[in-house]
Amino acid sequence: MKTIINTTNAPAPIGPYSQAVAAGNFVFLSGQIALNPTTGQLVTDDIKTETKQVMENIKAILIEAGIDFGNIVKASIFLTDMQNFAQVNDVYGTYFQDAFPARETVQVAGLPKGVNVEITVTAFK
Repeated sequence: MKTIINTTNAPAPIGPYSQAVAAGNFVFLSGQIALNPTTGQLVTDDIKTETKQVMENIKAILIEAGIDFGNIVKASIFLTDMQNFAQVNDVYGTYFQDAFPARETVQVAGLPKGVNVEITVTAFK
């Protein structure tokens, strides 16, 4: 059985997908970009601000699922420019205390709406 997770505190899906799906003890979040859920505008002032908005969107979905960053077991970070890795990593790291999740970071040719970073996570309840 699966449960669809949606919150108005994160951007509404821009396609045929859910913000997250809980299946068994796992919660699978769709990739998040830097859309401000209140204004619907992209937050792309600089890579750190963009990454913070992405992480805040993830946080809102995790809260809706009744969990937090400590429950994340796997993260995938997609960047359009690997030169941004260190700055993205700096922001990303502030959301975790210890026992960091497994992760990969890859450079891609493009991301939705022309953003610079997209992050998706899998968490355990």
